[in-house]
Amino acid sequence: MKQLRIPAFLHDVFGEKQSIGSILAILLFGGILTTALYWSFPELTNQLPVWRSALALLLIFDIFAGCIANFTASTSNFYAARKTNRIVFITIHFHLVLVALLLRTDIGYSLGVWAYTIIGAFIVNALIGKHSQLFVAGLLLSIGLGSIPMLPGITPYMLIVCILFMLKVLFSFAVDHYGIAKHNTDEEASIGEK
Repeated sequence: MKQLRIPAFLHDVFGEKQSIGSILAILLFGGILTTALYWSFPELTNQLPVWRSALALLLIFDIFAGCIANFTASTSNFYAARKTNRIVFITIHFHLVLVALLLRTDIGYSLGVWAYTIIGAFIVNALIGKHSQLFVAGLLLSIGLGSIPMLPGITPYMLIVCILFMLKVLFSFAVDHYGIAKHNTDEEASIGEK
């Protein structure tokens, strides 16, 4: 499939080269799921100013689309080759808490899920290049996915956003899916031995 060169200002989203099909899948997934969420739960934005509703929906779109983008080889490999960018990406992900604040709902739950996700992502990130990374990421994700639906009274739309935020940051992003970081670590080690 033909790869498009991605402009530098979008490298953090799509990586350096991305197929048209992948870009469409990312945007469609984010757009369709955000629209479906709004359609299914119109109370999501009840009595909120338009700017708050629009900003919350934009952040939700970013969470949903990013969840898929981080699984692509281009985005995964872009971050696998850049340790500092990985740390910055994990650190700046306050999206979930901002969504809860904007929608004025489940703020405490969102803080808890956010903290668990970020701590888990740092643990998984620290295991890059190790065979245990995928297992630990899967274990932490499974614990989170099993626990979030048991939070008493969590709104259904925040349940969906929390789950996909956790999937996006803890598993989709933090795991080196294509082994590029491991490959780079092995190369550095072999150079160091010479």
